[in-house]
Amino acid sequence: MRETLQPFHLAFPVHDLEAARHFYASVLGCAVGRTDERWIDFNFFGHQITAHLVEGGSETALANPVDDEQVPSRHFGIILDMDGWQQLVRRLEEQDADFLIEPTVRFRGRPGEQATLFIRDPSGNALEFKAFADAGRVFATD
Repeated sequence: MRETLQPFHLAFPVHDLEAARHFYASVLGCAVGRTDERWIDFNFFGHQITAHLVEGGSETALANPVDDEQVPSRHFGIILDMDGWQQLVRRLEEQDADFLIEPTVRFRGRPGEQATLFIRDPSGNALEFKAFADAGRVFATD
């Protein structure tokens, strides 16, 4: 296992690049990287994500029950520190974000206890933002 984490790259479909640019840059505060007429790179908390324009949009994802919530099975996100997560919650609330799953603490008192929230981007992609009170418990099973 690597000692140093490297940034990940994720590409995902969007149906409107300008709506994606506004959401990721203005709502979430991600810096815009390279762009093309059919894609945009964003700095997603130190990771590279690329919104690719697709005709017809993205398909609606199914959901799975997780700790009494219906979690979209197709989603991506980032693990922030608790202060960063709380700042993002405030930012999203100030933007009147439409939460798919409201900010909450999941698995309370159990391994993997985490603060989490879900939102959708303008193309319907589900994003999860989470934080752990103890970062050493990210992969905890007991």
